[in-house]
Amino acid sequence: MSSVACIFCRIIKGEIPSIKLFESEKTLAFLDINPLSKGHSLIIPKYHGKHITDIPDDHLLEVLSVTKRIARAVGAENFNVLQNNGRIAHQMVDHVHFHMIPKPNEEEGLGIGWPMQEPGTEKLKALGEEIKAKM
Repeated sequence: MSSVACIFCRIIKGEIPSIKLFESEKTLAFLDINPLSKGHSLIIPKYHGKHITDIPDDHLLEVLSVTKRIARAVGAENFNVLQNNGRIAHQMVDHVHFHMIPKPNEEEGLGIGWPMQEPGTEKLKALGEEIKAKM
């Protein structure tokens, strides 16, 4: 399954060049062309889906396994694995993709803000029960 207009589907088909790190029937990994640090890679399922919830589990399993292998191959001691879903969550390409971003120092790699909330134990317990009931 692919999308004609999707840049990642076009990379999978070989219509757009990439520096491939890994390829199988289900997964493609390549270097990011605008890296945040040395070794910044994109790991994508070949199955086209906009959100992680659209991708079959067996494709996701391989994507995560390949992400781990690349992190080791790059020698990243500190790194982020980033996967965004939707525009307000900073997804720019409508094809599920994982970034493996080495964080060699404070200047390179991913910078993150973490606006914590304090909902309290009772609200967290209620939310936990609500989520478990829907799973």
